[in-house]
Amino acid sequence: MSPSPDVLCRELQATVGPTHVLVDPDMRAGYETDWTGRFHGASRLVVRPGTTHEVAAVVRICAAHNAAIVTQGGNTGLVGGGVPRNHEVIVSTARLTRCDAVDTAASQVTVGSGVTLAAARNHARAVALDLAIDFASRDSATIGGAVATNAGGSRVIRFGTMRAQVAGIEAVLANGEIIGSLSGLPKETIGLHLPSLLCGSEGTLAIITAVRLKLVPWYRHTATALVGLPSLAAALDLLPALRRELAQLDSIELLMPSAMSLVCEHLQRTCPIPVDAGAYLLIECAGNSDQHDELMRVLALHAPTNATAVATDETARGRLLELRDNVTTAINHRGVPLKLDVALPLGVLSQTTADIEALINRLAPKSTLINFGHLAEGNLHLNTLNAGSADATITDQVLQMVIARGGAISAEHGIGIAKTHWLVAQRGAAEVDALRSLKASLDPHKMLNPGVLLPEA
Repeated sequence: MSPSPDVLCRELQATVGPTHVLVDPDMRAGYETDWTGRFHGASRLVVRPGTTHEVAAVVRICAAHNAAIVTQGGNTGLVGGGVPRNHEVIVSTARLTRCDAVDTAASQVTVGSGVTLAAARNHARAVALDLAIDFASRDSATIGGAVATNAGGSRVIRFGTMRAQVAGIEAVLANGEIIGSLSGLPKETIGLHLPSLLCGSEGTLAIITAVRLKLVPWYRHTATALVGLPSLAAALDLLPALRRELAQLDSIELLMPSAMSLVCEHLQRTCPIPVDAGAYLLIECAGNSDQHDELMRVLALHAPTNATAVATDETARGRLLELRDNVTTAINHRGVPLKLDVALPLGVLSQTTADIEALINRLAPKSTLINFGHLAEGNLHLNTLNAGSADATITDQVLQMVIARGGAISAEHGIGIAKTHWLVAQRGAAEVDALRSLKASLDPHKMLNPGVLLPEA
């Protein structure tokens, strides 16, 4: 039987303090709708524990009262995994903000799961190290959320996804037990690797409370180039040379013309490249010495075009990077989009992109597709505005096409509640059954993020 809200509230208040249990609807509202406005629901209440032990106590109280939990970090997720669906208790990690001293010898740091990417990055940079993960929502997105979704972002080509940055983890199971290690030992062959298990689990197996992060050097010299190319196929043709000849290649971001046009309009700026292009690449090289000449040499050799803008000083670089960082904001300014985050093998990326555009034009001729992403990983962010009643059909047919061509229905945003329906088609029934068994063993009463990631049997 579900508890009386007053009983549950009193017990949680006694644990974390009255000011950190939010019951009033106006105070809960910001936690109950995702950043895009696509997903929302009412919670029972919001609780904000301040330590791992408080998280454990909160989970035990909720378990005793059979109150399901949704864990929420910065609420920047895009697939509905961090918002309530059936009056769950929202456990916010906003107060889990420990930042231990950086271990410069190991190039590691332990931080709370509620620390934002920007805060972790600034903490590392104070001792000339850096965070290997970066994306536009860095000021709001949290380390715990990035681990829970195995987030990617712009630097994956050089450093890998979030999973590659996790050296240790601390978490609370559905029964309130604390597990994990934050020692960060690079050689530790003692059974299954818990960080790998929880990274990408989207809050369904445990609540991540702290993470031991690997850090990378903070490169002080960065060159950024915006390159206009005739087509996406031409951009893909350039990719091998960039990988081969730019030793300090840090990122390759893709903006298709619709994305460039929209973000320039939103920022009230003209495109830095004076000619129309079929695809735009934002290429960054970062190292311990000036990267400008090497980047220009490779571009002059393999992309001989006057459609190039290059910057090395922070102000000019910032103006170029604003174009990529503000695409999502520009889209949301226009309306609530249908968002599909997919990855495709590079060999079929160009043709599949054209096929997806044709498909959407056919199904929703009055819609607008805004397409951008991360070129080297074949990761496309497909945002369709004004699709109307065709949303479900577009989603189904696009994801079926992606699976049929060897791609992934989610590249970095996760499954959440938006894509559970396609998980069996992507992973196979046997694998999904194995994942269900794992979930059942760690969370037999379906306390943690029910309905997220795994489809009901």
